[in-house]
Amino acid sequence: MTSTATIAPVLAIGLMSGTSQDGVDVALIVTDGESIERFGATAYRPYTTDERDLLRRATLAAANLTERTARPGCLGEAEALVNAAHAEAVESFLAANAIARADVAAIGFHGQTVLHRPERGLTVQIGDGYTLAARLGIPVVYDFRADDVGAGGEGAPLAPLFHRALALPLKREAPVAVLNIGGVANITFIDDDQVIACDTGPGNALLDDFLRERSGSSHDVDGRHAAAGRADEETVARLLAHPFFAKPPPKSLDRNDFRAWVGGALAEKSLDDGAATLTALTAAAVARMRPHLSRAPKSWIVVGGGARNPTLMRMLAQRLAPAAVDTGFAVGWSVDSLEAQAFAYLAVRSLRGLPLTLPTTTGAPHPLTGGVLAKP
Repeated sequence: MTSTATIAPVLAIGLMSGTSQDGVDVALIVTDGESIERFGATAYRPYTTDERDLLRRATLAAANLTERTARPGCLGEAEALVNAAHAEAVESFLAANAIARADVAAIGFHGQTVLHRPERGLTVQIGDGYTLAARLGIPVVYDFRADDVGAGGEGAPLAPLFHRALALPLKREAPVAVLNIGGVANITFIDDDQVIACDTGPGNALLDDFLRERSGSSHDVDGRHAAAGRADEETVARLLAHPFFAKPPPKSLDRNDFRAWVGGALAEKSLDDGAATLTALTAAAVARMRPHLSRAPKSWIVVGGGARNPTLMRMLAQRLAPAAVDTGFAVGWSVDSLEAQAFAYLAVRSLRGLPLTLPTTTGAPHPLTGGVLAKP
């Protein structure tokens, strides 16, 4: 990586395929890795049903990995899919927005997480930056989590410093919490110079899996099933007794941890009641974070897929009162593309050798940069 010398803002593209495994988000920003000069176009390349099925199978197969570079069985097939899907997404994006490849300083490529076990020093994101750089002819920064996990950190969440860069211009009364609800939910707590972050628990993953198994739907559109059901608060309380929720930050989880926790707790519930219970669990897990913070947030800004679920937003508002709970839409952020924007930002920080993680965001022993630079 290069030195931390000040540089002029550059154009960077970020890519994100999250734990919801629904598709590839693409976003352009102009940044020096500290402030954000401007946001550019965004795009989305959805996975087909067959592609999502392959990624789910790969995620289950990855549970047995002991080497982060191993790609046995369907994992090799899934990595080829991830490489191709991301390349197609960028190629379409560049063409649609008349962007010359030579004008792009770097692409931030997160890849697809299939296993996250920081307690074992293991985190696996399939997707090869060198393959992507060679096809696109643009430098690619990837493998963002490995250095942090190798140093003893959680390796997640990675977006907090980007969240701080977003939140500071809002000039809201501190402290402010940015809540990202994808497959896993995570929080960034910003209190002037203090930044604390961690995973809070399940985001959309449990709910999506439940809907898929019960009805074949990929997610609870507009929170309709949860709105029509009744949340079982006894089940929510029982699930929240898991030691993870009493553990202070930093902390992180694997997407599949939640399935074992829930087990058969919803087996006898209707589709609507099960959806309501899982939505309430996500909101209650977020609320459980407040005792772990130095001060209660004055406001919460919700981003990610969860911001599009009005039932979840209503439950969050109830459980987080009297704090204000807004969506990223309300403050002018690109909610759906925020994580892709974050990896564009982190790619530039990586090029400059700036920290990506802090002791208070991942438990790393000191501020750490990271990422691997793949040149075309």
